[in-house]
Amino acid sequence: MNTYDYLETPLGRMLLVSSEKGLCGAHFVGQKYFPKLDPSWKREKSRASRELEEYFSGRRKKFDLPLAAEGTPFQRAVWREIAKVPFGETITYAELARRAGFPGSARAAGAATGRNPIGVIVPCHRIVGTNGSLTGYAGGLDRKKALLALEGLAPSPSRRRPLRAAAEPARPG
Repeated sequence: MNTYDYLETPLGRMLLVSSEKGLCGAHFVGQKYFPKLDPSWKREKSRASRELEEYFSGRRKKFDLPLAAEGTPFQRAVWREIAKVPFGETITYAELARRAGFPGSARAAGAATGRNPIGVIVPCHRIVGTNGSLTGYAGGLDRKKALLALEGLAPSPSRRRPLRAAAEPARPG
């Protein structure tokens, strides 16, 4: 059975949805792909609330929650790689596709990024266009800009930090 809770954040209200396995949704109310509440879900305080409050107040840079996002194998591979992008860093959609094991699939990685059900915690706001441009965000580009600013990244091209690749795990073969 799923549980849900709402959290007021500086960027708007969020719906948090959990299953027995972990957090399966963190959505800004009204964002693209916002889930419909199931009448069987029970309202219950979410552990994610505390970690998100700490993030928005500048006291947390990494989340320690068990995650249970549902998606296709390709989507889950992309979301796993998004989750590895460190606080204060960005990567491109092309780099994300490469890290997920699908080089040349930047558009598909972008589509999977847009369907990320665990916004902020799986930090899809850290994924940018090839030239560093802010392209797409299910929660809206204003929120993407605000999240990057919270992490010390200035989104405008004149003040943007150079894109840095996070440490990469060794790949077999």
